[in-house]
Amino acid sequence: MDNIDRVLSTLENIDRLGTSADINFRRMPKFYVRNEYNQNPFKLYDENRFTKLTVLKVILPLIIANLKHLDNRGLPISPKLQLLIALRFYATGCFQMVCGDLTGISQSTVCLIINNVSRQLSNLLPRYIHFPRSMNVVKRKFEELGRSNIQHGFNNIIGTIDCTHIKINRPRGISHSEIYRNRKGYFSINVQAIVGPNMEIFDIVTRWPGSSHDSRIFRNSQAYARFLSGNLQGVLVGDSGYPSLPFLLTLLITPVTRAENRYNYVQIRTRNIVERFFGVWKKKFPCLQLGLRSKLTNTSNIIVACAVLHNIGIQSGDAYDDGDNDHIPEVPERPNNETSSTAGLAYRQSIIAQFN
Repeated sequence: MDNIDRVLSTLENIDRLGTSADINFRRMPKFYVRNEYNQNPFKLYDENRFTKLTVLKVILPLIIANLKHLDNRGLPISPKLQLLIALRFYATGCFQMVCGDLTGISQSTVCLIINNVSRQLSNLLPRYIHFPRSMNVVKRKFEELGRSNIQHGFNNIIGTIDCTHIKINRPRGISHSEIYRNRKGYFSINVQAIVGPNMEIFDIVTRWPGSSHDSRIFRNSQAYARFLSGNLQGVLVGDSGYPSLPFLLTLLITPVTRAENRYNYVQIRTRNIVERFFGVWKKKFPCLQLGLRSKLTNTSNIIVACAVLHNIGIQSGDAYDDGDNDHIPEVPERPNNETSSTAGLAYRQSIIAQFN
């Protein structure tokens, strides 16, 4: 009898527990704390390549509207933190997982943030990357760059042109991925830039695979079309990988006369600014030097974003101090004299004659 009573008592207790479990207790709200990346100004510059003032007062207002969430559901990441995460990636080239660990955010979210911020910054290209309306100051500064104690510089120069390779992973999902393998044997995007005398970017092209010749990229660019139509007035300076054109002065491969050697001397001094630019640009944004592991579309956006940020820094007085620029210039591609125009060769010869 006692055993029966104990069994019944146990069943009653179980029933009571089941009833109490059905009661809907109000859940206590959870509170999350996220690191908002509040560094001191010096650390901020070292890690992001921009001062706090430039980040918060110049760059952030340009894209903040497209980074905001409509509500606070799901612990949204503030626009400021999104921008800082992207800037840190550009300025260090570290893995996205590392960027996420530093802020307590998953790698997948960091990837989305970098892609979105890069897309918003790349949309600013027409605003920050273009030729100046007035070229007089540009021409004067280029003449000063080529000038020395014994030589005058070139007149009418409005930019220096060259290409650089940005390393990428082998593109997935396309049958012609080998066209991205460059002459050095690795996969890359061949990026063309036209640069001003202060290392500002006047034009950039980021859509060509690594196997593309520099001259081909130029001939298919908007800048080339503008020169042909007369919309751009002036002359570019390029290395021996480009053809001689009425608007493009190139290096002589085998100078013989005194005038030809003087011409080459001034040409190299003038063209040096674009080589310095690539060194400064890749040192400021090491992600470009170390290589990008994203999809091709996102890769192009990241490259353009770094170009836009470079010009924003110059315009804001927050240009990067290259210090000891240890950039090694890339070896020019094979000469393209076979595509040089008769008018281009004649124009170059007229410039050489000025050094007699």
